[in-house]
Amino acid sequence: MNRPLWILIALLCGAVLPIQAGLNARLGKAFENPLYASLTSFLVGSVALIVYVLVSGQPVSFAGARSVPAVTWIGGVLGAFYVTAMVLAFPRLGPALTFGLVVAGQMAISLVLDHFNILVAQPHPINPWRIVGVAFVVIGVIIIRKF
Repeated sequence: MNRPLWILIALLCGAVLPIQAGLNARLGKAFENPLYASLTSFLVGSVALIVYVLVSGQPVSFAGARSVPAVTWIGGVLGAFYVTAMVLAFPRLGPALTFGLVVAGQMAISLVLDHFNILVAQPHPINPWRIVGVAFVVIGVIIIRKF
């Protein structure tokens, strides 16, 4: 796929996150337990992925999966943390502040990962313009919080 299409997909992913958080927060209220809401969200997502994999006939390399470092499997734990934290934060902070903070955190850690070539294909050193970009996001979060 070409770059503009990937940009559109990334924007769409960002757009659905607040919707997902809102729906999961409602699920948390219905269950009266954020962990059950997160578990249910992951179960539904797992079923959807299983159906897609079976229907599309996606190839897999189990040998490759066995060869990755153990730390790689923490991604699932981080996903569970994220979904559960959103179930708890979304109703307390609202969508704008919650996702302003999420984006600020994403941008800050992304600069570090890029700079030190961690989990990325090629490094992108931190420079003043990249720091200004993150600062603008943080300023936006402050404005959302204050007003």
